Amino acid sequence: MAEKKKILITGASGFIGSFLCDEALRRGMSVWAGMRKSSSRKWLQNEWLQFCILDMTKRGTLKQQLEKFKAKHGRWDVVVHAAGATKCLRKEDFDLHNFQCTKNLVDLFIELDMVPDSFIYVSSLSILGPLREQTVKPHDVALLPGTGASQNFIDTYTVKKSVYEQMTELDEPRPNTAYGESKLKSEKYLHRLAVELEQAGKPKFPYVIFRPTGVYGPREMDYALMAKSIRQHVDFAVGYKPQEITFVYVQDLVDAIFAAVDKGVSGRTYFVSDGFVYTSRSFSDLIQRQLGVKHVLHITAPLWVLRCVSAVAETFSRMIGKTSTLNGDKYKIMKQRNWQCDITPLQRELGFTPQWNLERGVKACAEWYKKV
Repeated sequence: MAEKKKILITGASGFIGSFLCDEALRRGMSVWAGMRKSSSRKWLQNEWLQFCILDMTKRGTLKQQLEKFKAKHGRWDVVVHAAGATKCLRKEDFDLHNFQCTKNLVDLFIELDMVPDSFIYVSSLSILGPLREQTVKPHDVALLPGTGASQNFIDTYTVKKSVYEQMTELDEPRPNTAYGESKLKSEKYLHRLAVELEQAGKPKFPYVIFRPTGVYGPREMDYALMAKSIRQHVDFAVGYKPQEITFVYVQDLVDAIFAAVDKGVSGRTYFVSDGFVYTSRSFSDLIQRQLGVKHVLHITAPLWVLRCVSAVAETFSRMIGKTSTLNGDKYKIMKQRNWQCDITPLQRELGFTPQWNLERGVKACAEWYKKV
């Protein structure tokens, strides 16, 4: 009987990480949930799950932890690095958690001869920044339809004539948030490392980068806040310029990541969405329908209002020492008008087609949204 593949999932206690653990267990892998000692295990209750405490912020401590694991278990066959920070009080904290931690982990894998067969880095579409935001002549959206999308859903909730162009893998990233900058820094490090190892005649570092758009699903709190607002009969939007946005249900992202592992690809970067482009109200309208909320007041505020509110919220959060949902980074993300991205390489190279359009995904979230 073949030995089970060993997989490490960092950030396992988080939204995406916990779903990655679930899928790895379903696939019969030997799963280690990588996390800080203080992290919650709320979504990690499966009895077959193994835990690995890792402090990636301190290189010396991390080295000892990895050496201890290697002495007992060897190396991991697969590593999915989903750990990171989306909200921080200080800009330098993004750099620490999203770049330095990644660098420490990768460098020590090489130093300790623990390089996995596949290293997946979960980045973000935010690393591109506000590209292609100049409106162009309305044109048909190039869609990769999700399975089971009804014509009524397509006609009602998706954009059919776009005024923006897709972002592609050839576009030069121009992040305008501290979060995006820190994620891009890690991407560049992985690219540079691969070149340096090749030039030195050493074994390659088998990385694959995923840049998901807005990831939603049960256990995710930011979109849950939107659902809470809808239940209170209010939907808040900002900006009057057309906004064309994209989403990916968490299970689609997880399946795409494991498709890359199965295919054994290396040195590639993929955008991930469900293949559709949506209007700024698509998500809230679907939530309203699924939750059975009859009347909702839709408020659209100028961008300067959001900017002021975000600045106040960020200042207050620093005063009390707690991160805020609204901040300078969040303002720039909400301000961005174009979130279209080309996922055809995902289909062509990994044979992957998204299964969860927004209608199906929101329906799956509805019961969870009612409880939070």
